[in-house]
Amino acid sequence: MKSHPALLMMDLINEIVHPDGKYAGDGYYQQVSERQVLEHAAIALDRARTAGIPVIHVVVGFSGDYAQWPPASPVFAEARADRRLVLGTWATRIHDAVRPLAGEPVVAKHRVSPFYGTPLEEMLHALRVDTLLLTGVTTDLVVLSAAREAHDRDYRVEVLADATATADDALHETALTLLARTATVTTVEQASPWRSASRHASTDRDAGPDQGAVQGMVAQQGAVSNRSR
Repeated sequence: MKSHPALLMMDLINEIVHPDGKYAGDGYYQQVSERQVLEHAAIALDRARTAGIPVIHVVVGFSGDYAQWPPASPVFAEARADRRLVLGTWATRIHDAVRPLAGEPVVAKHRVSPFYGTPLEEMLHALRVDTLLLTGVTTDLVVLSAAREAHDRDYRVEVLADATATADDALHETALTLLARTATVTTVEQASPWRSASRHASTDRDAGPDQGAVQGMVAQQGAVSNRSR
C-alpha cells in the first residue's frame, strides 16, 4: 500500500543544539555533536525535499511574557527565570544547518508534544499524510511524545534514530527501546519512504494536497502567537 509520509524536524533550535544555547551545557550539544545529529537531519531534509515529501518544522518556546509557560513542569522549570526559549529570538530559531525553506511550515508549541495546542494534525490531514518520519532533540521527550501520540492517531511512524539525541547515551538508548514499542526505529539511510516517495512525488503534487490550507494554518497560528506577546 502506498504511503503518504511527512518529515517532522522537531526542536532543532539554537537554544538546544547550538554550542551557545542555554541548554548546551546540559549534555545536549555534546550528544548532538558526537552523534552528528544535525548532519544526519540535514540529509533527511534534503532527501525529503528531493522526493517531494512534505516537511514540517516544530519549535518549542514561549512569548516574551511567558503567558504559556507551565509553572508545574519540571521540563520547563528553568525557562522563565533564565529567559530561555523565547519565541522570535535567536534561541528559538532553527539551526542554520537545517533551516526551513520559504513555504515550509514552522509550528510553534508550548509543551513537549508537537500535537498539544498546535495545528499540526490539521496540517497533516490537509496534506493527506499517513506516515511520519521523526527527527529531533530530545529522543526521550519530543520524539517519544510525538511517536506515541501519532500512533494513537493512527499514523505509521518511523524514528530516524541517527537524527535524534538527548542528554546522554544511556537515556537515548532507553528512549529508543521505548519507541520501538509503537514505532519503527530506523536510520536516515534506511528509512523506507525515500524510494517509494520519489516514484510518486509528481503524482502526489498533481493530486494536490492542500498546501494553501497548511500555509493558512501557519499564518493563523502566527497571528495568535503575536497577539499573546
